[in-house]
This record gives sequence, C-alpha cells and structure tokens, in this order.
Amino acid sequence: MSQDPLIAVSDLSIAFAGRPAVDKISFEIAPGETLGLVGESGSGKSATSLALLRLLPPTAQITGSVRFSPDGNPANTRDLLTLPEHDIRRLRGHDIAMIFQEPMTALNPVMPVGKQLAEAITAHHPRLPHNTIKDRVLAAMHEVALPDAEQRLNDYPHQFSGGQRQRILIAMAIVNRPKLLIADEPTTALDVTVQAQILHLLNDLRCTHKLAMLFVSHDLAVVSSVADTVAVMRHGHIVESAPTRQLFRNPQHPYTRNLLAAVPTMQTDRNQPLAAAH
Repeated sequence: MSQDPLIAVSDLSIAFAGRPAVDKISFEIAPGETLGLVGESGSGKSATSLALLRLLPPTAQITGSVRFSPDGNPANTRDLLTLPEHDIRRLRGHDIAMIFQEPMTALNPVMPVGKQLAEAITAHHPRLPHNTIKDRVLAAMHEVALPDAEQRLNDYPHQFSGGQRQRILIAMAIVNRPKLLIADEPTTALDVTVQAQILHLLNDLRCTHKLAMLFVSHDLAVVSSVADTVAVMRHGHIVESAPTRQLFRNPQHPYTRNLLAAVPTMQTDRNQPLAAAH
C-alpha cells in the first residue's frame, strides 16, 4: 500500500450465539482507495461492514481490532471496537458514513428529504445557523446530481425514483465530508442503467474528496468497476485479496475462479449452463 492506511482491520472475528460468522479477517484501506469486499450471501461481508461502525446487535461477539486514523497521525489512531459509545456515535456519519442497501427502508417515509439531510448535519453540528445548514443540504443534493433540488426539499421519499432515493442516501453520507465511506450493496435494488450512474457518482466523489471506500457487493462485475483492490469472502474467511486487475486476470483461489466462471459475459455460450460457485 502506497500510504499509511486510514483504517486497518486485524483478526476481526464475529459470532452470533457462539456460531462464527466472520473468522479472523484482516484488511487495510488508504485514503482515496476503494476495497471491494465480495462474496455470496451469508459469507460475512455485511456483518463485517456493520461491525466497523458497531451497528451489530449486542448479542454479537466481536474480537480483533479496527484501527482508524482520521488525520493520518498515529498518535490519534483509535480502535473502533473499544471506543466508548459516545465516541463511536461522534464518528458515525461524520468521519465514517454508510450507504445502506435499500433506500426505502433507510429513509424515513414521513419526513421530507431536506429535513432528513439537515438532521444528518445538526447531529454533529447542532449550533450551525439555519441558513448554513440549508446551504449545505442543497450543496449535497447538487453534488449527487438531484434535479430541482431547491424545489424538492419538502418532498417525501416516495415522491422520488429508486435511483434518486439512492442519491439522497449518498448525499446524507457525504454531507459531513467523512473520511471513510462504507457502501453496502448500494446498487442491488437498481436497474442496470441507474446502477452505472450511481457507480460513476461514487467514483467521482471518491476522487473529489479523496474518500476511502469499502464497497460491499455480491456482484463481481460491479466491484471490478469501482475497486482498486478486491477481497473475496467465503464462509467468514477472506480466501483471496489482490489488486483488482490482477485478481480478475489471474485468480489464485479455486473459489475465486468459480465465482468468475459463474459471471455471464458477451462470450458466454447461452446453450451451456453457467459454472456453479461452490
């Protein structure tokens, strides 16, 4: 890695009722870099992303360390797993933000989107003047290319399309200029055209703000278009990790090869069944 990591995960393990879901995984992400965490449903990737922000239920048993260095100064590095609750709350939505999979459940259906964006700001900056908050809300909406932002501040989530709702979630995530963005299956519920727009938007935001990003997905094709490095998870383990181009050109683990073989391409023989990932 060319620079010191913003976040360094070491030997992270997660269990529920004594049953392991994630087993001693480790990875690092530097500022401006994207790690794609890919695997089938049940592989442990979403549990991993939630553990970084301590959003798993109290019944989860979590061990290991998650070292976070928001300003690059080793003296200010903190282990997110051992921070007091009030400190981790300050980090959530400020230094580390998350984009959830389904915008209709992540957004409050009975609150205008402008007010929801404003709450994301006031949660960390309660004394900001109203006009400043409104300016930041509108700036975030413009940044994610929501049309007619000024006229739509008082609209509700159901009045937006699926792609627009996802853009609102991204606006909420970036409005406080976080250092790390966790995107958990952010394009799963979208059609292919809107999916491409969202991926392009995330790439632009990463470059503009030098965001580090953890991009969680089951879709190798999506991950290949956004990630600098890919880590492949299976049954709670990272079985392979490599720079994206290297992993796709020369996968080393049999499971990774099976995953790649299961992805249809323009050259796929439609008369033949796809390979099964196992």
